[in-house]
Amino acid sequence: MEGATTAGAPPGTAVLDAAWEYRVNTYTPPLTRILEREPLPEDGIVSGDVDYEADGVAYRGYSARPADDGRHPGILVVHDWLGVTDYVRMRCDMLARLGYSAFAGDIYGADIRPTPEEAPAVAGGFYRDRPLWRKRLGEAFDQLLTEPSVDPSRTAAIGYCFGGSAVLELARTGAEVGAVVSFHGGLPTGPAGEAAQIAAKVLVLHGAADPVAPDDAMLAFVNDLRTAPAVDWELTVYAGAMHAFTLPDANDPAHGAQFNAIAERRSWSAMKDFLVETFH
Repeated sequence: MEGATTAGAPPGTAVLDAAWEYRVNTYTPPLTRILEREPLPEDGIVSGDVDYEADGVAYRGYSARPADDGRHPGILVVHDWLGVTDYVRMRCDMLARLGYSAFAGDIYGADIRPTPEEAPAVAGGFYRDRPLWRKRLGEAFDQLLTEPSVDPSRTAAIGYCFGGSAVLELARTGAEVGAVVSFHGGLPTGPAGEAAQIAAKVLVLHGAADPVAPDDAMLAFVNDLRTAPAVDWELTVYAGAMHAFTLPDANDPAHGAQFNAIAERRSWSAMKDFLVETFH
């Protein structure tokens, strides 16, 4: 059924309108097993699709929050190159079970849900057009801030694969986000001096066998951050973990992508500790 309209964004935001549509998710057994590691609160959670518009483009994101009237730390969740899928919804639900108000921003647009064959070209367009990428990320972050359940003074952003790269891009814009967490993302660098704009605490959770960001890219990323000594950053590397190590469906070791249960559990725990430190 239709939920309450959340139109009326604060002045200056790019978000024009948003509306809830509540949904009940039925996840695959592998996703359900991961989800159920976080106990469901006694009062439950509320979740649903969020249709919003920014600068003339329609988007469909997803929101999950504790089922109460309070304000909670807000977490922007940025999808991988397939867009807002059940995997991303499941991660939002996990965050809601932890007491956060999570919003999965739609970077592509409501009508763009690529197949695995189409995804490299769609995601690649954003890697090649960083101003557009950053604009879309800013719009998604603005939408998070309009959610009535979000405490705008306590925010973070997490992302997976394409989204892992994206949250690092968001941080480089100087966005007033408290923390960013990148799971098996690319490790972008920027123009000289740009890293000094980062206001967020940064946690990068990376696979030692990830061909998307091999050792030379990892070293370049670290050296870039070293030029900004005021930035609080941390990089954790998981032995044997390939790209997409948190995705249960990842099973393409010949191309360097494979689920790794140990790295998945450890990285989620690392994120939880990082968020607790950020908000408390």
